[in-house]
Amino acid sequence: MTSCDDIIEVVDISESTVGVLAPKNDVTLKEGEINFTWTAVDDTETYRLQIATPNFENAQQIVTDSTLTATMFTKMLSTGNYQWRVRAENSDYNTVFATNTFTIEE
Repeated sequence: MTSCDDIIEVVDISESTVGVLAPKNDVTLKEGEINFTWTAVDDTETYRLQIATPNFENAQQIVTDSTLTATMFTKMLSTGNYQWRVRAENSDYNTVFATNTFTIEE
């Protein structure tokens, strides 16, 4: 037998938005360690971060597909064009992906 106190309602975060802090859209960076940062979304358990080259529509490679609890991720990247996206997730819901494109030069 269960009581109402035993039922945990999961908050619907699907209308929330992840704010991308860096790298910004269409920025050019030097090759090396790239710091990816975004804003936290309330009632989120994890964030799904994906990086593709040159983009997700014509991906030659998915460089990263990670589930994270932090709002920051660092990755070594070499010269090329990239697209990255991040979304917030909890056990029942997720936001839409926030997506940016960037270029790495020597």
